[in-house]
Amino acid sequence: MPEPSVPVNLPAPAQPIDELALLEIKSAILAKLRLAIGKDAGMATRHDWYKAAALALRDRIVHRWLTADKQSYDTGRKRVYYLSLEFLIGRLFTDALNNMGLLALFEAALGDLGVDLSDLRKCEPDAALGNGGLGRLAACFMESMATLGIPAIGYGIRYDFGLFRQIINNGWQQEYPDEWLSFGNPWEFQRPEVIYLVHFGGNVEHVDDKGRDRAIWHPAETVQAIAYDTPIVGWRGHNVNALRLWSARSPDPLRLDVFNTGDYIGAVAEEARAESICKFLYPNDESSAGRELRLRQEYFFVSASLQDLVKRHLEADGPLRGLSQKAAVQLNDTHPSLAVTELMRILVDLHNFPWESAWQITVATLSYTNHTLLPEALETWPLELFQRLLPRHLEIIYRINVSHLALAEERCPGDLDFRASVSLIDEKSGRRVRMGQLAFVGSHRINGVSAMHSDLMKETVFHDLNHLYPGRITNKTNGITFRRWLMLANPKLTALLRETCSEAVLDDPTRLRLLEKSAGDSAFQEKFRHVKHHNKIALSRLIGEKINIKVDPSALFDVQIKRIHEYKRQLLNIVEAVALYHAIKDNPQRNWVPRVKVFAGKAAASYRYAKLIIKLINDVAEVVNNDPVVAGRLKVAFLPDYNVSLAEVIIPAADLSEQISTAGMEASGTGNMKLALNGAITIGTLDGANIEIRDHVGAENIAIFGMEAMDVVVRRKQGLDATDVIRASPALSRAINAIGSGEFSSDDPGRFESIAHALRHLDHYMVSADFDSYYQAQRGIDARWQTQAAWTRASILNVARMAWFSSDRTIAEYADDIWNVPVNGHPEIEELRAEG
Repeated sequence: MPEPSVPVNLPAPAQPIDELALLEIKSAILAKLRLAIGKDAGMATRHDWYKAAALALRDRIVHRWLTADKQSYDTGRKRVYYLSLEFLIGRLFTDALNNMGLLALFEAALGDLGVDLSDLRKCEPDAALGNGGLGRLAACFMESMATLGIPAIGYGIRYDFGLFRQIINNGWQQEYPDEWLSFGNPWEFQRPEVIYLVHFGGNVEHVDDKGRDRAIWHPAETVQAIAYDTPIVGWRGHNVNALRLWSARSPDPLRLDVFNTGDYIGAVAEEARAESICKFLYPNDESSAGRELRLRQEYFFVSASLQDLVKRHLEADGPLRGLSQKAAVQLNDTHPSLAVTELMRILVDLHNFPWESAWQITVATLSYTNHTLLPEALETWPLELFQRLLPRHLEIIYRINVSHLALAEERCPGDLDFRASVSLIDEKSGRRVRMGQLAFVGSHRINGVSAMHSDLMKETVFHDLNHLYPGRITNKTNGITFRRWLMLANPKLTALLRETCSEAVLDDPTRLRLLEKSAGDSAFQEKFRHVKHHNKIALSRLIGEKINIKVDPSALFDVQIKRIHEYKRQLLNIVEAVALYHAIKDNPQRNWVPRVKVFAGKAAASYRYAKLIIKLINDVAEVVNNDPVVAGRLKVAFLPDYNVSLAEVIIPAADLSEQISTAGMEASGTGNMKLALNGAITIGTLDGANIEIRDHVGAENIAIFGMEAMDVVVRRKQGLDATDVIRASPALSRAINAIGSGEFSSDDPGRFESIAHALRHLDHYMVSADFDSYYQAQRGIDARWQTQAAWTRASILNVARMAWFSSDRTIAEYADDIWNVPVNGHPEIEELRAEG
């Protein structure tokens, strides 16, 4: 489907456009069109113009990139290496233009050449390098590190297809390859000279080396890691860092001896096996082959990244004994946990460090961010698979575990349960390597991503490890980059902020607080509502173009955009929609608040129940949207293929932000921050960063409902059967019966019986238990909406009080408390930190 024509119209520049600079940009674009693309202006396609403009911009970025990189090495600055399996960077063209201060100049230059910048923006695909919050957080952090002048490199995998492209066919999610690289990528630099060998399988030989046991790994398979670098531009373009992504290939891409026998498929089998590592993000791990590929992916990028940073250190900073003074390695979630064993292998096996010295260096260098309390997301690997793929690393894990368990015995003598709980090997579930425990033991700092999450880590998944290693757990509440999620995503609001809070608000988010004195001013409220309505018109147009549903921009836009998972409770939202639908049908003459429920998100390809929830949402939408009795009062829209670019249209248009996860299960969230920053009022549980958002924006400017984390624990202990709460709730009972009996699936009345059964008897995620509280909170939202001035005031105060949630503040805390890297010249960041 085509995208809506949403102009990229950032506020007019404070300075008039320099005519000489304008001429230079036009000349540069035309030169790239002719010399790099091989086209004359008269023959160029829209994509040709995009690529020429991107390359012209890239040239200007590279000069600053190389200068900043040289300065950091010349001054011997400590560097941050950010390891993440995901980087959801979105489109880079307008992001880089904005951060370089060149957006208005390029827009004018392209306009003089007869080309619309808004059209070119649509030519750039979203880089398919992530799934959701984890990858987008990594992207925000990379931009903030560049903005704060912290020398940093992000390391990940250059997926050929990344996460799948989501198609909704007859209400069902279908997955297709996301061919984001099909037209090339003008932002990346291939580094064919940067190749590292990554090994798998084989066996380990131990030899006596002058009285010291020395391990020699004889691998059975070798894969080459090839580097691709993408510049990440900080605000105002003062600093540029690199995102280095690894692509895999075989050292022997074509076995000519096999080819010449006529086995043409077998001749390229090794290359196909190697390339599978970087084909797709998160392969289905239900099969043994899928689990093996996932482990291969994780080791591949960890090994290549550590080899690269060690090489950099040796060339620039000298002996490896000083590694922790010059390098800080951050593990973004559990996926890079193999960095613990790989760094030990490099130090002990390749550089002959004594074990104890290597361990001190490893722990001092590594730190680990935990993003989930879900045990299944902490990753464990069967010993048999681990032994087969990484035999030397399993030996290292065993040796780490010996010292680790000795400490456990010293701390709690004779307590076998304590030792079992902290062990790196799970002996109770088929003998598995625990990657979360490995990352914890091998890191000097372990951080959660919201105050609640960090506290729960100490009480739940890492309770015993926290007792064994007190003081390692710290909190670093997530943040978002305002450059992307306010300035670029919401240019009309940005213009209003510049007018009200001065130009300085672009550099100093604390200036947002100046909005508070205008929150009750009727003239300012009218301007604010005009901005929101403009954004809602754009989203209405997008909904019409993508899924052919006509919605009224004056309705309340109720938005839930995140990956589809039971704990995020899209199911609670759609069950409430069913109950509201019934209520409207029963009393159509009532003055109902018009509401548009907008959903977007992807379910993991193997997550059948989540895909069934998507089908339910679409089936409910089909009935509700075509019922003349509720016309104009309720619409349900599921927007397919959720990505960063889609979020940039939805978030500025949202009136209500659904942050309704089961209490105690969402680590932080960042969508909640983006939506509140753009003036959406949050309806949510006291979970993740919702708590801190409430504390900052004020309890009266947020709608909190439902059980708290400890209530959920107690309820689960009492049992998961929800017949008691359903019996007491006629609206819920009717909604569940309607879903289970086929009211929304007349073609297959039993389609949603499993959902109805779970809501009644297996209410693990407290959908039924929290329903009445949620339903009443939603009716409270209706009442608020009907008092326009009060709603607008609360919306404005949400914007005014969100400065603390800048990723600049988060990164400054990492730099000071974990990485020991200075951040200078940003007094507003210190003010934000003090505010927290």
